[in-house]
Amino acid sequence: MATVAPVLKHYARKPSMAQPRLSELEKRLLNAWQKGFPLTPTPYADIARKLGTNEALVLSILEKLQEQGYISRVGPVFTPRKVGVSTLAAMAVPEDELEAVASLVSSYEEVNHNYEREHHFNLWFVVTAEDEAKLQQVLEEMEKRTGYPVMDLPLEQQYHIDLGFPLWC
Repeated sequence: MATVAPVLKHYARKPSMAQPRLSELEKRLLNAWQKGFPLTPTPYADIARKLGTNEALVLSILEKLQEQGYISRVGPVFTPRKVGVSTLAAMAVPEDELEAVASLVSSYEEVNHNYEREHHFNLWFVVTAEDEAKLQQVLEEMEKRTGYPVMDLPLEQQYHIDLGFPLWC
């Protein structure tokens, strides 16, 4: 099973962090299409019609949000273990280096998203790869580049968590 949705990649800080400055249309686009992406020959035109705008503007907004790091891609999210491999990973990073390390982690195309938690292991992220060897290579490279060990937490039991939620109220 796969869903198609914008994948938010930008480093998510604790709720106290200021929200990004996005237009109402940008917010509506991100909120409305976390699920139910049209699987049609003209998905962006279909989205634009429902948002009351045009396809060129929808594509322009998605490109801008990707360039700014708010989304990494628009594409399928597959059920774990159906295509490739993935793991949840965590790092303990000093607070004064957290944003820099999170930015480096986000720079990997294998990283879907990362976020801060209030814990000794304060940076959490999901890594995907085509096979276990590539996954381990990415984790090892992250350790070398950041100087911090990566705790690898592979999936042992799958639970379905619907991650579609209002991004802005």
